Amino acid sequence: MPGLHDKGDNMVVRILLAIMAVQIAAALAIWYAAARYVPLDLALLLALLAVVLVRGAINANNFRMARKFACDVPAEHRLDLGGRICLFCGEFRASMLASSWFMLRHRPEPYFAPDAHALPVLLVHGYGCNGGYWTPLRALLRRERISHATVDLEPVAAPLDDYVEQVECAAQRLLAATGAPRIVIVGHSMGGLVARAWLRRHGAARVARIVTIGTPHQGTGLASLGFGENARQMRQDAEWLSQLAQDDAAHRALITSVWSWHDNIVAPQTSSRLAGARNVAFSGIGHVALGSDPRVLCRILDEILGAGPLTRPLPAATIS
Repeated sequence: MPGLHDKGDNMVVRILLAIMAVQIAAALAIWYAAARYVPLDLALLLALLAVVLVRGAINANNFRMARKFACDVPAEHRLDLGGRICLFCGEFRASMLASSWFMLRHRPEPYFAPDAHALPVLLVHGYGCNGGYWTPLRALLRRERISHATVDLEPVAAPLDDYVEQVECAAQRLLAATGAPRIVIVGHSMGGLVARAWLRRHGAARVARIVTIGTPHQGTGLASLGFGENARQMRQDAEWLSQLAQDDAAHRALITSVWSWHDNIVAPQTSSRLAGARNVAFSGIGHVALGSDPRVLCRILDEILGAGPLTRPLPAATIS
C-alpha cells in the first residue's frame, strides 16, 4: 500500500553500523597483533573473544549501575546464583541479537493477516532502538495471524512529545489498511511513555489497549547517563513525567504495565508500576530480554487477544 512503509535505513541503523565497524576494526587489530605470537586460527578466536568480553562487560556494568538505584525485591522473586547467571546470560544474548542482528536487518513493512481475528497492533520501540527490536514478537504475531506494524521514532535524541505525531501517522495508516475500528499499542521502555503521550494528545477513541513493557513510568536513575532531551525527560525528577501522570490519569484502565523485578535499565524497578493500570511483574528477566522472553511474549499475546475481537464496520449500503 503506497505510503504505508517507513524508511528501512534510519539513524539507528547508521549508528549500529558505525559501532559494528569499530568492533570489526578492533577485532582485526587484535588478530593482527596476536598472529605474531600464536597460530592464525587461535589469534582469530582471541580477537572474537575480546570483542565478546567487551560487550559482556558493558552488560555487566549496566547491572552494576542499576543495583545503585534498585528497589527491594520480595523474597519470592529473589534469585540464587544460578538464577543470576541465567539472568545475565539471557540479557547478554538478547542485547547481542537485538543490536547486532535484529535492528540491523530491520525492514519496517507491516504485516496484514488475510483472516485476522484480533485487533491490529502497533509496536513502538524504546530509546536508541528501531522496529527491529520487535523481531521475536513479530514472528509470534505472524503465527497467530495478527496484523501489525512498527514505527521508527526519529531523531534518536528528540523530546518525547516530538514522537507523538509519528505514532499518530502510523496508527492512522494501520487503521485505514485493516479497516479496524481500534488498535492495540505495545511499547517497550521509552515507547510506553510515547504511547501514553499519544493517548494524552489524541484520546482513547481508537485504542483498545496499551501494553507497556519495562517502561520507566516514574523515571530511572540510569537516564542521567543517556544523551538527548528524551533521556532527560526519563529521569526520576523529570517534570515531564509528573505532568504526564496528571494528564492521563483518567485513561489508566486501558493500560497494562509489564515489567521485571530484575530490570537492569529501569531502576528502581518499581518505577514501571503505574497506578490505576494492570501491573504484571516478572522476575529473572533483563530490560532488553523483556522483548523476547517466552513468558512475556505469551502475556503480551494474552493482552492483545483480550482487547477484543476484530469487528469491521459494515458498508453503508448494508446498514438498515
